[in-house]
Amino acid sequence: MQVEQGTTELSTAEGIRTIRLRLPARPEYIALARLALTGLAETRAFEPDVVADLKLALTEAVSNSVRHAYGADGGHVDVRYELGADRITIEVVDDGNGFDPDETPGFDGEELSEGGLGIAIIRTIADELEIDSHPGVRGSRLRFVKNL
Repeated sequence: MQVEQGTTELSTAEGIRTIRLRLPARPEYIALARLALTGLAETRAFEPDVVADLKLALTEAVSNSVRHAYGADGGHVDVRYELGADRITIEVVDDGNGFDPDETPGFDGEELSEGGLGIAIIRTIADELEIDSHPGVRGSRLRFVKNL
């Protein structure tokens, strides 16, 4: 399936369903990543609150790549979903500017700043979280797991 500049792939192996998307790093494609997750969740009886939490975590992860990884020239975001018997794994990868995964949300005056808040949300939702990214180094990988 071809989606403008993006691609989709579905495969199954050893009881694991895998979907891979390559999307342009533009805000309007975040909804497509969420729709793919919803479709995958419908193959099982996920609780509605679990689906909502996963969509929030996915939105934060993809939004970070869309907003921070690339400059005006843009790029792409790869999203991989793996649905196993007892867990779902979601991985978001870009080839843009790295970031500090340990950055914590701070305050700008009395207002909470944006930096690190998305990662904090994902940490709260996920049962496992791996981040491979470094400031000044190209490419970032964020992988989170939710046990079902």
